[in-house]
Amino acid sequence: STGQPKGVMNEHGALMNRLHWMQDAFPIGPNDRVLQKTPYSFDVSVWEFFWPLITGATLVVARPDGHRDPAYLSQLIQQERVTTLHFVPSMLRAFVEEPSLVDCHSLRQVFASGEALPVDLVRRFMGQHPAALVNLYGPTEAAIDVSVWRCSADDVIVPIGKPIANLRLYILDEAMQPLPIGSIGELYIGGVGVARGYLKRPDLTEERFLASPFVAGDRLYRTGDRCRFLADGNIEYLGRLDHQVKLR
Repeated sequence: STGQPKGVMNEHGALMNRLHWMQDAFPIGPNDRVLQKTPYSFDVSVWEFFWPLITGATLVVARPDGHRDPAYLSQLIQQERVTTLHFVPSMLRAFVEEPSLVDCHSLRQVFASGEALPVDLVRRFMGQHPAALVNLYGPTEAAIDVSVWRCSADDVIVPIGKPIANLRLYILDEAMQPLPIGSIGELYIGGVGVARGYLKRPDLTEERFLASPFVAGDRLYRTGDRCRFLADGNIEYLGRLDHQVKLR
């Protein structure tokens, strides 16, 4: 986290919505094996734990710090016949450089989130492995993920896609007015995924969680992300509005 670490008060209903959407969109079952390798302090670990447990799939738990070792992960995928797993793009790049990636024959779907997914990495992965690659976007303040894009080797850019079930995405100007296709503004999130706010931080909650002018009773989370709508309705992520940076 940049600045002071903060607690986010997500709701069970928001997490259930996220899990049920994922099962509808990318169904798994008793023949699937999901690799749990994300540290549990990171929100992605929530779906890694609970998605297989509510669908009858097998949960394969990596050793502590195993997520940092591409060779170990490749060996574990082969040994445990893992079908589904998640990478942050920087770790996916390290995994793609692992020679034994081509031997991970059981792998059928890979999810990427947590950072912008570069188009060159998409092409490189798809040139080496037939598994589906899916780009997910979302802040912890909206129950992990709010949008999805199914990657293709033909992608010229990698959008963050369209909203998942029961979520609403808006690109607004400084007066909170909707912007036309192609215009750059700030991304706001509405719908069931939006958290109650920050734990014991009423000032920050008031700044970031706003009453929606579009849907009565709805609340919007102000992401601080610069985005624009593409002509096909997908959203392109263009970076931060503030000076937040990621190191390594």
